[in-house]
Amino acid sequence: MELKFEELPYQLDAVNAVANLFAGQPNHARTFNLTSQGTGRFVGNGLDLDWETLGRNLNVVQKQNGQPETEIGAHGLNFSLEMETGTGKTYVYLRTIYELNRSYGWKKFVIVVPSVPIREGVLKSLEITKAHFDGVFGRPVMRYSEYSSSRLSDLRAFAVNDHIEILVINIQSFEKDGNVINKVNESGEAPIKFIQETCPIVIIDEPQNMETEGRLNALESLNPLFTLRYSATHKNPYHKVYSLNPVQAYNLKLVKQIEVLPVLAENDVNGAFAELLEVKQAAKGRLKADLNIHYQDKKETKKKKVSVKSGDDLFEKSGGHEAYRHGFIIDGMDFENQELAFSSGKTITRGGDGDAVRDEIMKNQIRETVREHLAKEKRLNPLGIKVLSLFFIDRVENYRAADGTAGKFALWFEEIYRELSGSTDTAGVHDGYFSQDKKGRLKNTDGTTQADNDTYRLIMRDKETLLSFSSPLRFIFSHSALKEGWDNPNVFQICTLNETRSPLKKRQEIGRGLRIAVNQKGRRVRDEDENEKQLYFSPRRAKIPKLKSSRLDTIFGGIVFGKIITHPGIQYRQQFAHTCRNGNLIRLTLGQQALIEIPNKRFKTCRYH
Repeated sequence: MELKFEELPYQLDAVNAVANLFAGQPNHARTFNLTSQGTGRFVGNGLDLDWETLGRNLNVVQKQNGQPETEIGAHGLNFSLEMETGTGKTYVYLRTIYELNRSYGWKKFVIVVPSVPIREGVLKSLEITKAHFDGVFGRPVMRYSEYSSSRLSDLRAFAVNDHIEILVINIQSFEKDGNVINKVNESGEAPIKFIQETCPIVIIDEPQNMETEGRLNALESLNPLFTLRYSATHKNPYHKVYSLNPVQAYNLKLVKQIEVLPVLAENDVNGAFAELLEVKQAAKGRLKADLNIHYQDKKETKKKKVSVKSGDDLFEKSGGHEAYRHGFIIDGMDFENQELAFSSGKTITRGGDGDAVRDEIMKNQIRETVREHLAKEKRLNPLGIKVLSLFFIDRVENYRAADGTAGKFALWFEEIYRELSGSTDTAGVHDGYFSQDKKGRLKNTDGTTQADNDTYRLIMRDKETLLSFSSPLRFIFSHSALKEGWDNPNVFQICTLNETRSPLKKRQEIGRGLRIAVNQKGRRVRDEDENEKQLYFSPRRAKIPKLKSSRLDTIFGGIVFGKIITHPGIQYRQQFAHTCRNGNLIRLTLGQQALIEIPNKRFKTCRYH
């Protein structure tokens, strides 16, 4: 399958926002001698516009795009573009490279990335968009390369060649004095000199990961002509010239809707976790109990052991966790039967949790994911849309043991798939992407090690194959390899069989399938009814209401990732068991400060407090 790329107005607006910053710049390339090397002629970028003209252009572009006007001297030649996940950020900055070359003759570009998977994603995008951009821009000569300390000669080619040169480099490769690229060699110069002398246009992918003093200095050491910063979540939006925020992306039908579907166990009372450890006899025959509950501090929700007696309220014991606000006053304890009763009438027993129940939860997560997947296939396959499901797992051996035999997740999956599909053939239906050590043994990694490189390349290589009906693979298991940098438009279900507390990692996981689905011709299918994604999770990971949202990370895990604003993208799905009613409003607290109030009939609006 070959993916087809469209010329979408909002993407062209983002490209033009950058191009118009330099209105009046002559179209020519600069050449000059690199005298310190003394061998050959080097092609670099040059800028003729004065500071006043650049500042005027900046304010014109900002005004056109509804952004606050800033003084050019405040941030220098650093410009930011905000683009929501799944809207084609990489496509936009690659197209911007071609446009800047056509308009102004600039030829040297450096794309700086924060991680291996994002780097591999950029390299894959360069590969699959080349034919498209050849057609749009008249087949200009373009060469791209990945920086490697073992191939320093590539830097000379980058400096010498008289056509579009794109260098993709990890920030870790040049942020320290001890990096190979910064060490002076026998010629008396450091290899980074080849980059510096060209005055490259620097493009930063996910700049919020490069805001430390050391990394900011490293970026400046490239001697950029100017710097373009692309992200959905800028930490410091220097001279913002364009913005496509989550609400705009949803309203323009550029990303999928997301449904959040929790899977509960017996001790997860309405999504509130309570595990009875022991009922004990205290002084004067009184009883007390030790419980594990979810405790909410300023940073995160985590499991905590607490001691309680009759009359205690878990809402107070949990640090004000909203899941325990109603019905969790201790109503009584039974020492002999090791039971504890709540004011809601719910009773929990000792030993009601543990590995068996955790396995029950995860097995049910797999079951619901497979069930929804098969239902979607009946509806979408006739439209030429292949459905994919993605499982994030806690440990590799839970899917595939060291000796290559199936782990419990694989066994559960095959059992459930055969039951729900009616097919006995599971060959090729599911597979895992995991890193290996030098002996070929699978290993748990954090996604940043050298062992992950081959895994990322395999995933990127298989991206188009996964979209085709010719491949039977529909269920994908991953440990860390797919948490960022990899987006497949036909991922419709994500099942999290791990415990992720980090807000960033949650966002990385749920962002893997936000793009609009494509059919067998490689074209986007923009029917809203066909673009919903399900997330199946255990409430042990995070407290998530049963809510349909245009931007899950706004409410995911009871953590506010960004400002919640009034928009129609949040719709009622079903009554929240843990909410309180107040007139015609259902109130849902998110963290300690955010509150969504939703009308109790046609759930169309939400308000931020």
